[in-house]
Amino acid sequence: MRYFITGTAGFIGYHLARRLLEEGHEVVGYDGMTAYYNLKLKEARHAALAQFPAFTPVIGMLEDRDVLSAAARRAAPEIIVHLAAQAGVRYSLENPKAYVDSNLVGSWNVLELAREIGVRHLMLASTSSIYGANPDIPFRETDRAEEPLTLYAASKKGMETMGHSYAHLYRLPTTSFRFFTVYGPWGRPDMALFKFVAAMLEDRPIEIYGEGRMSRDFTYIDDLIEAIIRLAALPPDESNRVKAPPGIDTLSPQGPYRVVNIGGGNPVGLLDFVETIEHVLGKPAIRRMLPMQQGDVPRTFASPELMVALTRYRPTTPLAQGVRAFVEWYLEACAYL
Repeated sequence: MRYFITGTAGFIGYHLARRLLEEGHEVVGYDGMTAYYNLKLKEARHAALAQFPAFTPVIGMLEDRDVLSAAARRAAPEIIVHLAAQAGVRYSLENPKAYVDSNLVGSWNVLELAREIGVRHLMLASTSSIYGANPDIPFRETDRAEEPLTLYAASKKGMETMGHSYAHLYRLPTTSFRFFTVYGPWGRPDMALFKFVAAMLEDRPIEIYGEGRMSRDFTYIDDLIEAIIRLAALPPDESNRVKAPPGIDTLSPQGPYRVVNIGGGNPVGLLDFVETIEHVLGKPAIRRMLPMQQGDVPRTFASPELMVALTRYRPTTPLAQGVRAFVEWYLEACAYL
């Protein structure tokens, strides 16, 4: 299969591209190499992918329609996986324009390309942040998600809405999948696990927001990739409508469009998360307790029912195992971090 993946120098894009290349697929990877975090880490990811002859990297911004279009047309993909985005909940308070440019304008450019090329499946990476402070748990794809708390969440919701309109207007098979706190080797430096491990190894305090009363539904990267690959083989249509359990499928009656959570449905308290890291590192953290930051949500909690019904798969990697894998990678990667 021929894949066009945006964001291959990023955490999730790197892992997805590598898995596909190892399975013998062709991958054209598109990435803007922005300086949101350490470029050396992004360059190292692309260098690792470059070892595969079937990988073709293209450097360009999502907002640059001409470069993006030329790359996608040369790739002639059967499947587009749109992972590139301006990430980060808190950074959206500092630089909101980056989210409009990348997540809205850039995503619209990807939608236009998918329509013009006529791919068999367009996959859009969304986020659990869309659920905002939803009081109903676990978060189900059928829940209302009309009250985002940050521009990051709003921009992703906008992308999902545009995706639905293109599925309806142009019969473009589209899946939007919502991630829940993905972690693991090659992760982003702005994520809690990366920051906590770095600080603890250097005997610096870690900042624990919400006085430690928050919880997150953590998803190990390998579990996430497995789910994406299984969903890639299921372009939304009536042939794969989920009938049981009833009422869980988000397959739209207006077009081939579906929203799917990717999460295990096992939220972990923030203090339990810290204790897991302490156990793996064999040393206590210096804890600095802080109030909840603007834009943060108290918890995330995925309902995996739809994903399991579609793919017969559910993330199962224990948190301690995933944290240990990250720490082992981090200690080896310190040379270029």
